[in-house]
Amino acid sequence: MKEIHLKSTIFMVNYEELDIQDKELVDLAKEATKRSYAPYSTFHVGAALRTKDGHIVTGCNQENASYPNGICAERNAIFTSQNLYPNQPIVSIAIAAYSNKDFTLSPVSPCGACRQVMVETEARYNQPIRIILYGKAGTYIIPEGINVLMPLRFVPDSLKDFE
Repeated sequence: MKEIHLKSTIFMVNYEELDIQDKELVDLAKEATKRSYAPYSTFHVGAALRTKDGHIVTGCNQENASYPNGICAERNAIFTSQNLYPNQPIVSIAIAAYSNKDFTLSPVSPCGACRQVMVETEARYNQPIRIILYGKAGTYIIPEGINVLMPLRFVPDSLKDFE
């Protein structure tokens, strides 16, 4: 039996410690929660991302009574970005969540579907997306990208095993 060790590095900072670009993305993600449509879960999520050329795109979750037909904030922002700026890598994304009349105390992490979309986006441009997860008690910064949250991931090269 072979033992495999996986190591992840996540930084935790206070909002005040963020640089101006990170604060801008966090503020826009928080603002995007106000445009969320979440009548069923009342869990409002916003995302804001920055492309390599400096464009900023936001997204928010949109629920539907038939749950699978909704979309998360992260995928909303990523897909919009790729539609508007198809040749621009995403360099960073901030995510914030609002529930029970206030922002969450702890940072909220992307769901599995959003993580997989981030995996594909990173692979498409061959560069990590810096992830910023906002929480009132502290903000997580993941500079190395989605591989930290999803070290054993399904990447485009995984499909070669089926050819």
